[in-house]
This record gives sequence, structure tokens and C-alpha cells, in this order.
Amino acid sequence: MDELIKNGFVNKPVDKSLDLVAEIEKLKKEKNAIILGHFYQLPEIQDISDFLGDSLALSQQAAKTNADIIVFAGVHFMAETAKLLCPDKKVLLPDLNAGCSLADSCPATEFKKFKEKYPDHLVISYINTTNEIKALSDIICTSSNAVEIVNSLAKNQKIIFAPDKNLGSYINKLTGRNMIVWPGACHVHKRFSVERIVVLKKEFPDAKIIAHPECEMDVLIMADHIGSTSSLLKFTQTDDSKNYIIATEAGVLHQMKIKNPQKNFIPAPPDDATCACNDCSFMKLITLEKVYNTLKYEVPEIVISEEMQVKALLPVKRMLEISEKLAL
Repeated sequence: MDELIKNGFVNKPVDKSLDLVAEIEKLKKEKNAIILGHFYQLPEIQDISDFLGDSLALSQQAAKTNADIIVFAGVHFMAETAKLLCPDKKVLLPDLNAGCSLADSCPATEFKKFKEKYPDHLVISYINTTNEIKALSDIICTSSNAVEIVNSLAKNQKIIFAPDKNLGSYINKLTGRNMIVWPGACHVHKRFSVERIVVLKKEFPDAKIIAHPECEMDVLIMADHIGSTSSLLKFTQTDDSKNYIIATEAGVLHQMKIKNPQKNFIPAPPDDATCACNDCSFMKLITLEKVYNTLKYEVPEIVISEEMQVKALLPVKRMLEISEKLAL
């Protein structure tokens, strides 16, 4: 099947007369497959996902699914995490080029040297990392549980946090810790323009600004609510405002509109004056055609070595155990 994979995905033409949604549903039933989708995916991908969530929820779902095949509609580190948790299942990623700028900002060789400078520090790494970084970590976290995981540790515990400097700084602020933070960043969340958000706020003075903690601190200072993708979505459902300026990847607006059809959601603009919203180019690589071909041919498949499986899984399991204990 390797000959089917060109440019990182099954580059095989799809019959345009096919009802792709119906065909995908048919293949899922035939193969006992499940599609796990992230909130940042294209609307049509979100709509066909069997389970939609942020990184923590997707990891929890992967760990308990009875499916034989997992198609991950997300990015590479998410599919890798699913494979870590389900080594006996076939995990497919519709496009291997669906990477992550944040994960790329923390090369394993450099991080290993960085870690060696602080031998008495425990390493907490954000789930947005490669398996190589996970293998160098003690505990993994997501934006949904990071603060709680840090607070679960002894106050005198020295910590290295990687790779997102903005999330790390935000956690330090909330917990009063002084974690050593690796200087990585997400290309989406670091590009929001404070100046353009101020202009939007003047246009919609009653709008609440809600932001992901991967944003720069000057954006977070402006925010009425800060939280993970699922937290932002929940806030729009429980809050009584009518207008919201959303400082995270614009894909989540699809679910916000579905859950709150009577409300108005405005994507916070990036520093690129030609663009009104902020998209992750990696997330948007997944298409219906690619999902169909992936299910049909069962490639590209995520494969992890036995050694990496053992080393990288341990800190992920610690995250899930702590999350379960804290009812997160």
C-alpha cells in the first residue's frame, strides 16, 4: 500500500459523483472504524466525526474506544498519542503533513540538552509535542488540565515546562510557580493582533473577548475568559452575552454557532492585515476526500517502535490518571 501514499497522503482521485459522507459512513460500519475530530478541523470534517473534542477529550476517547480503526482528523501528535494509548488498534492520519508548529518548536535533541541543565527538575510537557519529547517527560498535560496537574504537585517541586512559553507563563501566573519554560509557541496563537482586537472591541463594545492560554500575554490581559478550546466553547453556552471575540483557531466557531445559533462570534484577527481570521494551516489539510481514501485503503498508518511506545506512553498515562483522580 505504500505506493498509494504520495506527498504524505493517498493522492488518488476520488470519483466526484460519490456522496463522500455516505461512503465514509459505509466504510466506518464495514471496518468498525471511528473518526476522532478536533475542534479546529474544517466544518465538514467536524460534522462527520464520531467524537469531537480538544486534546484531553480526544485522548480520553481514544483510550476507551472499542473501534478497530481510529481515523484521526487532527494533527500528527494527536494521532501519535492515540496510537500510544491504543497500540493494538490501527490509527490512521489522512495527511502525514498535518504537523504542528508548536511541536516543531521543540526539537528533541535540543530539549534533551536543555533538560540536562536542570537535573533536579520534573518535566511537564504539553501534549502538543512529538513522542520523542514525551519520552523525555515525566507528565503530559493539556490546556484543559495543566493548571490542575501543576497544582497537584508539591509546592517545592522544581518543574520544567515545555514547549509553549505562553501557556507556561500563564500557568506560572495562576499557580505562583516559577517553572523553567521552554521558549516554544504556536504559529496561530502568537499571531493575534492586539491593535486589531482593540478596533473590533470598539465596533462591538459589548462583546466579550475569550482566549486560549497559548495566546501572547498582551492578548490574555484583554480577555474576559481564558481557557482550553472546550472551555471556551462551554463559556459561550453558559454566559449570557450575545457577542464574542474569539482568540483561538477559527475552526471552533463552527461548534459555537451550532450550540448558540442566536449569538454572534467574531474571530480575533491576526497581524496579517489581509486576513480576518486565524487558521491553522496544518489542521485544514484534512479533507473529506482524504478521509475517504484513508478509510478505503487504510493508509497512512501511524507506527511507533516498541521502545518509544513504552517511554512515551508512561507520562501520558500519568496525565490520564491524575485527570481521572481530579475528575477532569
